[in-house]
Amino acid sequence: MSHTAGSSISASLNQLTVNETHSSAPSIKSKASEMDVEKQNKPVDAVPEAKPRWWENKSLEDKPLDGMYGWAVVISGCFMLMFSMGCVNSYGMYETHYHLDQFPDEPVSTLSWVGTLQFGVMNFFGIPAGIMCERFDTRLVSFTGGVIMAIALIIASFCDDAIWKLIITQGIVFSIGAALVFIPSTSIPSQWFTKRRALAVGIVVAGSGIGGLWLTPATRAMIDQLGTPWSLRITGIIIFAVNTVSSLFMRSRFKVQSREKVVDFSVFRDIRFSLIFMGAICGTTAYFTPLFSLPSFAAQVAGKSDDFGTNLLTIINAASTLGRIGTGEVARFYGNINTMATCTLVSALSILVLWLPFQSGGTLIACAIVYGLFCGGFIGLLPVVMADLWGVQRISTIIGLLYMANFVGTMVGAPSSGAILDNIGDGINYKPTIIFSGVFMLGASLFFMMLRFATNKKIFKRV
Repeated sequence: MSHTAGSSISASLNQLTVNETHSSAPSIKSKASEMDVEKQNKPVDAVPEAKPRWWENKSLEDKPLDGMYGWAVVISGCFMLMFSMGCVNSYGMYETHYHLDQFPDEPVSTLSWVGTLQFGVMNFFGIPAGIMCERFDTRLVSFTGGVIMAIALIIASFCDDAIWKLIITQGIVFSIGAALVFIPSTSIPSQWFTKRRALAVGIVVAGSGIGGLWLTPATRAMIDQLGTPWSLRITGIIIFAVNTVSSLFMRSRFKVQSREKVVDFSVFRDIRFSLIFMGAICGTTAYFTPLFSLPSFAAQVAGKSDDFGTNLLTIINAASTLGRIGTGEVARFYGNINTMATCTLVSALSILVLWLPFQSGGTLIACAIVYGLFCGGFIGLLPVVMADLWGVQRISTIIGLLYMANFVGTMVGAPSSGAILDNIGDGINYKPTIIFSGVFMLGASLFFMMLRFATNKKIFKRV
């Protein structure tokens, strides 16, 4: 009897324990599911953003647009282009010395490859330079470019026994460094301005014209008094010093998020980019012919002195400097694309109307003034138009893609112009060369006019 009662009590306790276990299981599961929901609903913003590493760009979007720091970027870019592009513009002084003294047996066409590669490779390296500006601190990129340019010129000063060494150092290596300076200088200022963006970029690109104005006679004086080696060394040291200080202010305003595609070529599917790309090819194909051929035309055909031809180059550089700044202000009221299309049209007319039919000194001076003013506007407004159409966050890589067009135009234009003069004009008839340049500049204006109507079809709209 007692045994039966004990068994009954034990069974009741076991049943109670089982019931409690079953009743508590849903409670445990519900608590676990509530914790999962809380984890899923936890805001992502609560996770602290990774701090940029020392070589990466840091966001400066809290700094005001059109402010003092933006103008510091503009002044820095102007000085950086003054020496990078100024050296490219002053190469003619070195070429003359190489031809007459250092390498008298080398053909001029071989010596000219140093100057051609300086501008051509600089544009070709625009895509890698643009990628580096997105992924690294732009101050570091521009500083590295200055170091490369300085080293290239100093090494070139010891290359007095073979032209191929100068092609590598003063031509290719220098231009790689120049690209790392050129791309930040022309793209970063647009990020700091909205109201006066065209003026800001115009002042920056005017630095190349200012550099051509004073660096060309300075280079000639250094070569005459100190010789080519010391001229190259002094220029390299000055570039390093000026670029080191200027690069401290060349900061990007945005921290661009990394992406899978290193270069996004999908922009070519936009008809507007294709039009501006073709316009840039045509424009740069024609751009250098007046700079290279107008002085020799004045001496050979117009019967003017060599000093007169040198003065024509000075006039073009001075007018180009004014044009790059002045068209920035005009574009505020007339529109950036409208102004760029007008600049290329007037540049083409200055070649075909003022240069082609006349040989007098007055018309050559008028051609130099008009061409310098309006071709400078074409060069200065290209980065501004790119920023207007595709924004400023990824402008470095987009401008790098565009400067591939400048590379094609440079490599086609200058050699073709010389070949036309030698083979069709027999070295003295410049008319085929002038027509070649004028037609291509006219083609650039047509492409930019199509770009204008592809952007906005209203005729009197400021675009």
